[in-house]
Amino acid sequence: MSSSKHILLIATGGTIACKRTKDGLTPVITSEELLSYVPQAGRFCVVNTLQLMNIDSTNMQAEHWLSIAGTIEQKYAAYDGFVITHGTDTMAYTAAALSYLIQNSLKPIIITGAQKPIDMDVTDARTNLLDSLRIASDDRAYGVNIVFDGKLIAGTRGKKERTHSYNAFSSINFPYLASIQDERCIFYIDDKAQNKRDVQFSRILDDKVTLLKLVPSMDASVLDYLAGKYDAVIIEAFGVGGLPSYRSGDFYKAIAHWIDLGKTVVMTTQVPREGSNMTIYEVGYGIKKDLGLIEAYDMTLEATLTKLMWILGRTKDAVEIRKLFYTTVNRDILWS
Repeated sequence: MSSSKHILLIATGGTIACKRTKDGLTPVITSEELLSYVPQAGRFCVVNTLQLMNIDSTNMQAEHWLSIAGTIEQKYAAYDGFVITHGTDTMAYTAAALSYLIQNSLKPIIITGAQKPIDMDVTDARTNLLDSLRIASDDRAYGVNIVFDGKLIAGTRGKKERTHSYNAFSSINFPYLASIQDERCIFYIDDKAQNKRDVQFSRILDDKVTLLKLVPSMDASVLDYLAGKYDAVIIEAFGVGGLPSYRSGDFYKAIAHWIDLGKTVVMTTQVPREGSNMTIYEVGYGIKKDLGLIEAYDMTLEATLTKLMWILGRTKDAVEIRKLFYTTVNRDILWS
């Protein structure tokens, strides 16, 4: 680890930056204040700070992802790594979105946050921030990743699974990349040398992508309504993936209508782990074969959503959409 690494700390708000008010926790702590809580970082890196926004992550939108990516693009040549502090509720979406907006980065771009504000006596914030700066200063680190509770998680594989506990984030269908223990970064996957492509930045997202979570007895007409407002829909099906085969055949007809309109339909599963496989049961096999549906397989919902936003910002051609969707970006999909 080099002592000369220059890191940019970009603050966006979230619980890590909150103070208590009469209306509840509100993000008001600045990037400079956040850094003041981890003076130990000065032993292994030089940190500059930037307050890009200060919002509750519930309010995070595509425009904010573009702003974060644009800021990193502008500052990319001046720093060895980047740490973004962020609220936990939409952190997995932001990490996935940045994975598509900033590809092939040999410099680490780390997203972190906390379950409790950094100014509390008992908090995970100081450990998470210090761990993130340590990883961002490590020569083996690269690309967009999450650091939380001593673990390094690929930006497309993170998911918040707990609302209060410090071990809030898990890596879904993929191993942890590294851990931080006793001020040491222990890498389980050390493959930076294999990435020889130039960094690429994207500046457009199509945010007209939505999610439909199936529940028993749902009326398929909701898909017809959504078709008038969105360019793509992700359908979260039951189990390994399948659509209700009611006597009316309404779901089949509704999805066929989406395809006829030139819109994109992606099938995934409501089950967080182990992925989908529509070919196992008749309720999935026929419609996938007939309509040529895209399937998310082992991808997280967060990655599926933001990847579609990135793809549709580039093209509306069905063949190209499918090709890009099944092209692995930052470890997002292993099956296809």
